[in-house]
Amino acid sequence: MAHIKKSTTELLDLEQVCPILYALDIIGQKWKIPIMWHLAEDGTLRYNQMKRAVRGITNIMLTKSLQELEVYQLVCRKQYDTVPPKVEYSLTERGLTLLPVLKSLDIWGKEQIEYARMCK
Repeated sequence: MAHIKKSTTELLDLEQVCPILYALDIIGQKWKIPIMWHLAEDGTLRYNQMKRAVRGITNIMLTKSLQELEVYQLVCRKQYDTVPPKVEYSLTERGLTLLPVLKSLDIWGKEQIEYARMCK
């Protein structure tokens, strides 16, 4: 597997790395979870559809995040040989295994928002 960057956990012995920190190193960047969430909801998206769905993301960050998710085999990029070029993104089987975790985070986050409202 080709890597885009050397992460903190890649520099350590994998036998001694905390699994949670390793997972967060893969998906913990600001835009990766929203990208995966939209792919989970919508199935397959083209680049511009993704850009519209993930509000506030720049082209550079969208491209970088998609490339990194592809390197870790969480997102599949399918390019069609057409004019103009057509590229579609979807979650891989490996990416789909994250959905229960993302759903749990969504529930937990909603609970924390409600807690914060009650504490005001």
